[in-house]
Amino acid sequence: MLYLVIKALLSGAIVAAVSEIARRYPGWGGLLASLPLTSLLAMVWLYRDSGDPERVAELSISTLWLFAP
Repeated sequence: MLYLVIKALLSGAIVAAVSEIARRYPGWGGLLASLPLTSLLAMVWLYRDSGDPERVAELSISTLWLFAP
């Protein structure tokens, strides 16, 4: 349970930081929020939760295919 709270607080802090950046520099905020930061955060949490690099690789490939169009 504590792990879930820590994960939520850390993710919330990152989202708050991106929103502050977006307030000052909308282009940079949109770029950070759209793909790199969100995907990287999801990959880190997935690897931390599962410990399976194949699942993380599958997520990254799926993200690439959905981002390309």
